[in-house]
Amino acid sequence: MSSHYEAPIRKPLIIGDKNYHDVTVDVARPVEGRANKQWWIAFSIALAAFLWGIACVAYTVGTGIGTWGSNKTVGWAWDITNFVWWVGIGHAGTLISAVLLLFRQKWRMAINRSAEAMTIFSVIQAAMFPVFHMGRPWLAYWVMPIPNQFGSLWVNFNSPLLWDVFAISTYLSVSLVFWWTGLLPDFAMLRDRAITPFTKRVYSILSFGWSGRAKDWQRFEEVSLVLAGLATPLVLSVHTIVSFDFATSVIPGWHTTILPPYFVAGAIFSGFAMVNTLLIIMRKVSNLEAYITVQHIELMNIVIMITGSIVGIAYITELFVAWYSGVEYEQYAFLNRATGPYWWAYALMMTCNVISPQVMWFKKIRTSIFVSFVISIVVNIGMWFERFVIIVTSLHRDYLPSSWTMFQPTFVDAGFFIGTIGFFFVLFLLYSRSFPVIAQAEVKSIMKTSSETYKKLREQGGHDNHSHSEQNHH
Repeated sequence: MSSHYEAPIRKPLIIGDKNYHDVTVDVARPVEGRANKQWWIAFSIALAAFLWGIACVAYTVGTGIGTWGSNKTVGWAWDITNFVWWVGIGHAGTLISAVLLLFRQKWRMAINRSAEAMTIFSVIQAAMFPVFHMGRPWLAYWVMPIPNQFGSLWVNFNSPLLWDVFAISTYLSVSLVFWWTGLLPDFAMLRDRAITPFTKRVYSILSFGWSGRAKDWQRFEEVSLVLAGLATPLVLSVHTIVSFDFATSVIPGWHTTILPPYFVAGAIFSGFAMVNTLLIIMRKVSNLEAYITVQHIELMNIVIMITGSIVGIAYITELFVAWYSGVEYEQYAFLNRATGPYWWAYALMMTCNVISPQVMWFKKIRTSIFVSFVISIVVNIGMWFERFVIIVTSLHRDYLPSSWTMFQPTFVDAGFFIGTIGFFFVLFLLYSRSFPVIAQAEVKSIMKTSSETYKKLREQGGHDNHSHSEQNHH
């Protein structure tokens, strides 16, 4: 039993007196049961926001980009801010599922499925902004380097906007394969428990004929490891390439080499905050407190605190580099951020991203569910303002004072953004009702080491007897 040993000092990751069958029942309950009242309320609000977003998008496509608040000076505004924000939110999923898998972290088991789903849904939201910013979304396929009838018309491979296309599409496809691979044993579990022939048919198609043989598991483990290896560089590369949209330009405030690492840290920061927001709600609504424990939330808070501190150092480094460069335009760009007409956005960014995560140094605070929930929302508000500050304040005052201007968003800007938030939650809520939200096969793999039941038995010294009776029972 040495492989199932874990030091007693480690807290259990599965609390309550759970056995293997209980895990199956608890994970299948939200899918097999009826939706409760809270789910319907949340779904109605999300759907209303989504429909408003659709109306704003239809108006934009029908009328033109002039319906947005962008102007000649501030050519990039809300749409690119929202694009970068959504891509950033998707980062925690890959980090939890790939990097923590390679580091053999057991606490990822309960949260990886929802974090990966969140990655996919947020990348879908992000992709919509550049497509509609084109003004002619029906020509979106032009960004792909495909053979065409227009002579030798090729995309501009020197443009960071094109690198974005490749980064985002690679990210989405790898995340989707990774997510689906993990879902196979869980779909098979739902298939075997299904009562109606239709449900059984659907889940048998989704599970790709998973039978649970040793060979299936061996291939599953191998593929997971290979995909984790492929996805780990993506954690770093995707947001690095997004930062190149700014870093490769010559605009003061953007033209800086610190952007790639600072964007990656910011992405993990906002991604973990969003995972916290969703899981704190989900553990309550779906009665999964035994699997998504306070310890999981505490560990995520520690990651938020560390990445928040890295982002804080990046802000200070930016200010130092601007001062040390001796370039007055660069210095003015940062002075204008902090003291110009958008000082309030800069102050919000600093407060939410640098100061608020520092409260997590105190164990009492980082283990409080309510405080964690509030901080997770505050962090994502701060990260939105960070992107807004980087984009708008660097553009609204350029070299020519006669073209200095302010940016005012219109109701269409706001509607499109709120619509994507609604769409994200519609997808997430539907996912929570039709897919197993916890990777039950992986949670079962850590039962012997990390569940409260087995830890107690080990303390009593009756572990071997129980494991034999457990095997006979199954």
